[in-house]
Amino acid sequence: QVQLEESGGGLVQAGGSLRLSCAASGRTISSYVVGWFRQAPGKEREFVAAIGWNRYSTYYANSVKGRFTISRDNAKNTAYLQMNSLKPEDTAVYYCAAKGPSGTYYITSGYDYWGQGTQVTVSS
Repeated sequence: QVQLEESGGGLVQAGGSLRLSCAASGRTISSYVVGWFRQAPGKEREFVAAIGWNRYSTYYANSVKGRFTISRDNAKNTAYLQMNSLKPEDTAVYYCAAKGPSGTYYITSGYDYWGQGTQVTVSS
């Protein structure tokens, strides 16, 4: 069983930056795909970014490409989401998730483990 815990959320002005962390416990996630999703009030949870087990395969939603960077440190069993040039429309609860290497990375149903989420609020 894998437990995931997000941290690093908060309130930031538009144009600012935040770095989210996703710490895993229970077992190593070095062979797992790690994804970040977000959910704004009244909206469905949406894909943000994902990273493969080898750190070199990364995927981004068009809305965050060029502004967000996903990374992982397998030695620390932790993944990160660096968010730059934040916009008010990035305001949401951000969740990290983990799944095995097969399957689609950008849909929520493909993930086996989820964290509780961390709030990100971007003021204009």
